[in-house]
Amino acid sequence: MRISVDPEQCYGSGDCVHRAPSVFTQVDGLGAVIPGRENAVDTPRVREAVEGCPSAAITITAEH
Repeated sequence: MRISVDPEQCYGSGDCVHRAPSVFTQVDGLGAVIPGRENAVDTPRVREAVEGCPSAAITITAEH
C-alpha cells in the first residue's frame, strides 16, 4: 500500500500535517508525503488524515 497526495486536488488546508506529522508535510503550501514515508499506511493517524482531508486529495493505493 502506498500513500499519495494529488497536488492538483490539494488546496493546502494542512489537516494532514496536523493529523499525521510524521508522514505528511507541506511543500509550497500544499500537502505532501515525506520522502520515505509513502508506505506508512498502517498508522491510524494516516487513515484519519485520508478520511479527514477536506479536498479528498490523499489516496492509498495497492502497489503492484
